[in-house]
This record gives sequence, C-alpha cells and structure tokens, in this order.
Amino acid sequence: MAHTYLVLASASPRRRQLLAALGLTFHIAPADVDESFSPSADPRALALRLACAKARKVAEQFPEALIIAADTLVVLEGEILGKPGSPQEAVSMLERLRGRRHLVDSGFALWWALAHRQGAWVAETPVWMRPYRDEEIQRYVATGDPLDKAGGYAVQHEGFAPVERLEGCYANVVGLPLCHLYCALQGWGISPPRHPLEACPWAVEHSGCEWAGEILHGGWLAQVRGCDEPR
Repeated sequence: MAHTYLVLASASPRRRQLLAALGLTFHIAPADVDESFSPSADPRALALRLACAKARKVAEQFPEALIIAADTLVVLEGEILGKPGSPQEAVSMLERLRGRRHLVDSGFALWWALAHRQGAWVAETPVWMRPYRDEEIQRYVATGDPLDKAGGYAVQHEGFAPVERLEGCYANVVGLPLCHLYCALQGWGISPPRHPLEACPWAVEHSGCEWAGEILHGGWLAQVRGCDEPR
C-alpha cells in the first residue's frame, strides 16, 4: 500500500473529500474528456464509458499510478439529466425532479497500467425528491450550486436539502460510492486505512448504514467490465 501511487481523475471537491475520508493519500489530475452523450444512450453504459475514458486519459500522464475515476448521472424515467447549462435549465430540471423518484448511476473505474489491470463497475441508488416549492428552487439556483451537478442538485446541500429519502448508497449520490470503491480496492490488494462506515457522511451521521452490509459483501464485484470492452 505504501508504494502504490494513487491518482484521482477528477476536479470534483466532493469526490476529493470522499476519497480522503477513506484515509488515502492521492494526487489529483482532472481528466479532460468529451462528456457529451446521445439522448438515447443507455445510462449505465454511459457512466461506465465516461469513467473509463477519464481513467484512460489520466493513465497516459501517470503510467505507474493506480487511477481512480468516476462519472455520476441522474436518470429520470430513462432520460439522462446532465449538468444544467444555465440557471434556467437548472430550474427546469429541479421542477421535473420535484416529488418524484429517479436513479443516480455512478460508473467508477480503476486503471493500473503498471500491474496490467483495469476494470469498471456501476453503482445505482434510487432517490425520492421532496415536494419543494418554486421559491426554494429559485433561491437554490441563485447560489450557483446546481450548475456543476448532474441533475442540477447536491444531495448534501443543507440550505436546499432536496432529497426526501433514498434507498442505497448515499456517497454514490454525492459522486463516489465509497463501499463499492473500498471493496474494489481491496480486491486489488489496496486496503484503505479507514472503513467506509467510518468515512461515509451518511453512515457517520446515522451511526451506520442499512445498505452497507449487502454492498460490502461484494457480490456485485463479479459484474466487473473491462474498459476496453464494447458497451
């Protein structure tokens, strides 16, 4: 572990905070990739493709490092909601999400050229939004916070607090599924110093997580996809 150089392929402060919460030391190298997509794209396949593209791009700069990359999508009735391009689009997204259920899919990839290993997985969390008022939307959008968030919202935003409930990994909705990542890293011989139940904001606040046990059991790891596989 001491000799493994980790690189997070993201400029997201949220992913940086979550990864640091596992007690890991890492370098940050944002990946400049094309994140455009077709409206008919399969969300899970797209999340995998973008995570792999980010990992591959950064691996070119750091061939000896283990690269960690992720991409998070908000999916409403099969439609992918990306980052809003304007305050008006953010308002529209939040209006559509209001009081409804949607899915948050995060693809995450590990790429370790030195060890000739790479793989990618998808974590999915169903989320229900509360019936917030129009004026709440306007106040939140005026902060500028929605503009760099898939779906136009941050689950952790205390002033808006848009989510009524969720069923699954909270950290996944923030942008990096900690329990999933912890299992994947352990499978590659990397043991993070801190357990995800000690690192995840939800688990810390609620003194545990009812979904963590199933995730940490690791059965989903068999669904690994190679980053060079067609999707």
